[in-house]
Formats: sequence, C-alpha cells, structure tokens
Amino acid sequence: MILDDHTLDGISEHELHEALQALKAERNAVFLAHYYQTPDIQELADFVGDSLALAQAADRTGADTILFCGVHFMAETAKILNPTRTVLLPDLEAGCSLADSAPADKFRAFLDAHPDHLVVSYINCSAAVKAMSDIICTSSNAVRVVNSLPKDRPVIFAPDKHLGAYVQRMTGRELVLWDGVCEVHVDISADKLKLLMGKHPDAKLVAHPECPQHILADADHVGSTASLLEFVQRDPAQTFIVATEAGILHRMREAVPHKTLIPAPAHADNTCACSECPYMKRNTVRKMYTALRDRWPAIELPEDVRQGAERSLRRMLELG
Repeated sequence: MILDDHTLDGISEHELHEALQALKAERNAVFLAHYYQTPDIQELADFVGDSLALAQAADRTGADTILFCGVHFMAETAKILNPTRTVLLPDLEAGCSLADSAPADKFRAFLDAHPDHLVVSYINCSAAVKAMSDIICTSSNAVRVVNSLPKDRPVIFAPDKHLGAYVQRMTGRELVLWDGVCEVHVDISADKLKLLMGKHPDAKLVAHPECPQHILADADHVGSTASLLEFVQRDPAQTFIVATEAGILHRMREAVPHKTLIPAPAHADNTCACSECPYMKRNTVRKMYTALRDRWPAIELPEDVRQGAERSLRRMLELG
C-alpha cells in the first residue's frame, strides 16, 4: 500500500522503515548513501561510501531507480552514468557550498583565460563544470589522476583550492587553482583543535584534504573519508580526532567500537560542536519515502551536458 502524507504523519519509525522497504521492492530501487548522511539513512542504504565508491556503485547498478542520499552533485553523477534510469534526490535543496563556488559561466571564463591547460575537476562540482573538464577526480584518487597527466601540460585544478594545494604538495606539480572551498572543512577551528589535542596527547589526528594546510600539517593521516575509515581500523592507536564531516563517525564507531573517536571542533556553535554539512543533513527517511513514492525530485540533465560530463567521468573510472 502506498502511503499518503496524512498516513505518514501517524506511523512509527519502524513502520516507516517497513513501508520504505516495500516501496523499494515495488520500484526496483537501490539506495546509495554517502558517509555524511545521518545514521538512520546509512543503515537503510544498500551501499554507503565516499564519492569515488558511490560513483562506481552507481555505474554498476542494474536497478530501475537510484535513490541517492547525498547532495545534488552526487545525484547528478549517478544520472550522468545512468541516463535511462530514474535518479531521485530526497531533497532537491541538498546542495554543496563547494560545487556552488564554481558557477558554470564564471568557470568557462576562467578556462578561456587559461588556454591550453588540462582541466582536472574534483567530483564536487556541477555537471556543467564536469562537461568542461578533461578528467574528474575524487579525494581518493586526485593524486593519481594528476600524476596520470602529461608532465609538459599545464593543469587547472578545481574547485577546491585546499585539495588542490594538497595535490600540488604530493605530486610536485604546479597547478592553477580555482578559489573554492568546502564550508564544512574550513569551519574546523585550529585554535579549538590545538586545545583538544592538548587534552588528548595520545590521540592521532586524521584529516580530509579539503581542510586547510594549517590543519593538515598536524595530521597523522590525510585522506578521503574511506581512507580515514580504513586508517582508524588498522592503526593501533586507541584515540582519534577526526577532522572531517561528523557523519563518518557512525561507520567508524561501528568498525572500531572499542576505540575513542572525537570530532574535530568547529568555529560555529551547533548541536554537536563539530563540523556538520547542513546540506547532507537535509535528507530524511520520510523524504526518501516521498521521493520514491512520487518519483520526484528526479534529476534531469541536458544531453549535451550529460555526454560531456560522462566523458570526463569515464576517464577517471578507467584509472580504476
């Protein structure tokens, strides 16, 4: 039975989850979720991962419908790779400050001012920016992608300047950086972090490369969300301070329940005194149900943009 909004208002969380699973089977849907989603959404997902793993999962799926629990550029990526499938985003307002920092018209003008440059764009960008790029990267493979490019060609890296600066240090390549940032990672307070590290001298700091260099300089390990998760599992330390979006802590605590995991403190005061992405947190289980029920919000892209973006994405996926 398909539930209307009035009925949804009166059911329990357990009943909502059961109704969602029944509708999922009826729609032949797959649920993909990023590590930064709330724990209840992660538990309902068929696959939880970082941007690279989610792109690969979207590319492999045989489902008729992809319900993407993440932000807008991630759902766009799934649609780019699956033009004939229905791709739904629970909340169309689940955007991304980093993707928004590179409007397509301004990015086009930037490229025009740098002719003959190869363009590497971080996956956290719009489909239009992907279509203007030579190859896409994620934080998991950015160094590998840049190292794969001819050494005699100048390279633009967009849109995250902190990830770009990290890639410069790791590769020794001089990159032309677009001036964009992720509001979550730049909101981590260096002063509060220093105090926290002082209170936990045995803790290891793990950080995402979207963090500014003054955060990364103190880190014991720098990597993508998947890399941070893997590190806390294999490293013998018992306490970790985690400098990225706090949603990753759910999977980390499942993986290492015997270890102490502390979110890095944010400048802003919020419910957990940690770094949270307000866009990621717009998705809810109820919105998952209504999106699947109504087959909306559905992601649609102009075919010329989709094809251009797919070319750059496929080049990344071919690297493995």
